[in-house]
This record gives sequence, C-alpha cells and structure tokens, in this order.
Amino acid sequence: MPANKLILLIGTQKGLFRLIPGGAGEPWRVDGLHIEGYEVSHVLASRHEPGVLFAAAQHKIWGAHLYRSDDRGRSWGPMSATPAHPAGAFSPALRAVWFLAESTHDGALLAGIDPAGLFVSRDRGASWSPVDGLNQHPTRHLWEPAKGGFPVHSIHVDPEDAQRWFAAVSAGGAFRSDDGGDHWTPINKGVRAENRPDHFPVVGHNIHRLVMHPARPSRLYRQCYNGIYRSDDHGDHWVEITSNLPSDFGYAVVCDPEDPDTVYQAPVAGSHLRTAPGGRLSVFRTRDAGGSWESVSHGLPAEHVYVTVLREAMDVFPGQPASLCLGTSGGQVFTSPDGGESWSLARAYLPRVLSVRMLEIPA
Repeated sequence: MPANKLILLIGTQKGLFRLIPGGAGEPWRVDGLHIEGYEVSHVLASRHEPGVLFAAAQHKIWGAHLYRSDDRGRSWGPMSATPAHPAGAFSPALRAVWFLAESTHDGALLAGIDPAGLFVSRDRGASWSPVDGLNQHPTRHLWEPAKGGFPVHSIHVDPEDAQRWFAAVSAGGAFRSDDGGDHWTPINKGVRAENRPDHFPVVGHNIHRLVMHPARPSRLYRQCYNGIYRSDDHGDHWVEITSNLPSDFGYAVVCDPEDPDTVYQAPVAGSHLRTAPGGRLSVFRTRDAGGSWESVSHGLPAEHVYVTVLREAMDVFPGQPASLCLGTSGGQVFTSPDGGESWSLARAYLPRVLSVRMLEIPA
C-alpha cells in the first residue's frame, strides 16, 4: 500500500497525532494534538463499525479513560464507562488501560488493564464486565508487576472460533481460553524465563507481546524477556526462533497479515541498557517463520542511537509489498513502503511514541 494511501495514528506520552500524507514528494502533514495531555497506549480500529476508532488513554492526574472517534480520528470524545476491578478486589481498581481488542464474530470489545485484568463489553463500551476466569486465575499469586507495569495486553479472539481467546500478562505469561473466557490455560511450554528460579515455569513469564496471525490463528508469535518464539498449535507448544538476532530482548514484533511466515522485529540491547543494539536502530525480518533473520534497516539511523521501539509502536499494513511504520522512545516516526527494504523519516520531535496504527484512506 503506497504511503499516500495511509494515515498514521501515533499515540504518544502527551496525546495522539494523525500523520496525513502529502502529495508526491511532500512531507507528512501533522493533525493534532488530540486527546491532549494523555498517554495514548493503544488505538483500536473497529472492523465492526468502519471508521470508528477507540483509544486507551491515561493521565497522571485525571486517571484512565477510553476515547472514541467516529471520523477516523479527526475528532475524539471520552466514553462514559471505563473497565475497572470491583471495589476492594485489587488496589488500585484501575491504574491504566493498556490494550483494546474486538471480536470479529459479534463486535464485542475487550480491554486489558493494570492491575492485571481482562474485561468485556457487549454494548460497544457502554458498560464493562470482568472476565473472572482470568482475573481470578488460580495462578495469580505467582504473577507480579514487570518494570513497565502490571497489565493484561495482546488480547486476541480467534477469527475461526469465537470461543477461543488469547491474552498476555506482564509478568504472568500467555493464557488461552477455549470457552469464551470462562476458563484459562497457561500456554508457556518451552519458553525460557531466566529471571525465575525455574527457568521454564508454567506461569510467571514477562511476556512483552503476543501476536496471532489473522489468516492462520493457530500460528502465534511472542516476544519475551528472554527470546522470541513461535507456536503452530494455538500456544500448546513453543519453539524459540531467536537464532541470529542481535539480542534476545525486545518489545515490538508484528507479522505480515498476508503471510504467516513473514515477521518483523525491532531488537533491544538487553534488559539492562534497553536501547538500540550497537547504537543502530534496526528492524529484522524473517520470511521462513523464524528459521533465519535478516536486517532490513536501510534508511534508519545507524550510529549513536539510544532509543527503543516499544511493544505497540510498530505496525504493518497488508500489501504487495507490505507497508510498515515504527515510532521510537525519542519521538521519531519512520515508514517503509516496501516491506522494510527502505525506511524514511516521517516525523521527528514528537513526544515518546507509545503506539502506532496504520489506516487506509477511504477511496
């Protein structure tokens, strides 16, 4: 998809920007600041209601809120209800909303919050109900906050089975429900957790991102504190595919919606430094489901780069070739129109980028 056919939604530490393409050879135009002063951690583009967007936002003083746009992000308004734990269940009841998802079967919305909780809305966000099968999971006492918080994130509903749900907990691990959220099974077999006494625990994993391929939902990828992994059986078993990556640490991983074997990952130089490895901002691509990786970083800054790409700050849009966008902790936004073969700077000097979404401009 050529860049002039896409709008970029950039969620930052200070609000949300829309980057709109100019004409041939012209720079991206900035529309914003929207949801001003809020950290925008995630943006969901509804497939149930085309043109409708939902944003998860939090403010250090005003708290966590959900916002909705009915015009592809040109204007936003706060929603009346926000998912939160029942009073007294956990403290606090709500620190932040981290992730939003939508079922392609019935349009139900799902939200992951901090402290770790999963919620569902069957009235398009007018009210929210806790998914107690996960929130009260018998292994919860083994979960603990990660450095970035204690959220549920990476929520997916299998497009082939409305009863099969996936969610990740940092730090708890990946979980799957096969009955619409009533019961949840940990799916972490074969995944390293070297920060734990047992290096292969059932739960307690610091999982940074879980991705389900939309065309082959049995295929999952996950980026963890220790390595990147692939599953071909809905998470029952995992194989590590870190192979020749420069680091086993990272946050952002995305897969090509048209090819379950093509994956992009932005490596991070270990859990201590947490910047671009070797001072080079880089993206790696596999076309064989993790059997091998190659750097596709032409056009990205290659020296003295001390930023990182956070878990929701990279996106891919289907096409031949696919288009990609990434944002950095230093406020830069880069785009690639050719599957990562070349990159260019779309915008700089934005606040810390927390999330990125690419939307097609209607014909």
